Amino acid sequence: MSSRGANASSAMGVDEHSKSTFLELQRKKVFRYVIFKIDENRKEVVVEKTGGPSESYDDFTDSLPEADCRYAVYDFDFMTSENCQKSKIFFISWSPSVSRIHSKMLYATSKDRFRRELEGIHYELQATDPTEMDLEVIRERAR
Repeated sequence: MSSRGANASSAMGVDEHSKSTFLELQRKKVFRYVIFKIDENRKEVVVEKTGGPSESYDDFTDSLPEADCRYAVYDFDFMTSENCQKSKIFFISWSPSVSRIHSKMLYATSKDRFRRELEGIHYELQATDPTEMDLEVIRERAR
């Protein structure tokens, strides 16, 4: 077996920067969201984009590519029925129906391992089109 063949079947790694960026979102509230992509050359999940605390949910969804898969983490702030300010962290697996089969397979097979690296996620969503991760969907799940 060639080294390329062995390498192709090896597990996807997680870039240290991806983990530290998630912790900054979780603990320090430095970011509203983080979008991750798979770097196929490095065989790692890396940070593609971060959004500051003042960015909206629309800013976040507009940052996702229309025709390619991504992982994302979104820190959702809301008021409870008792008027308490709360925050829930969502892990979103974005896999638009128009993305390449190869990309869908790559993201699907490495999702669980990547997701396990991020401790403190409250909810997980899988979306193949924007309606599946609409703000109302997020609001409903966070209650």
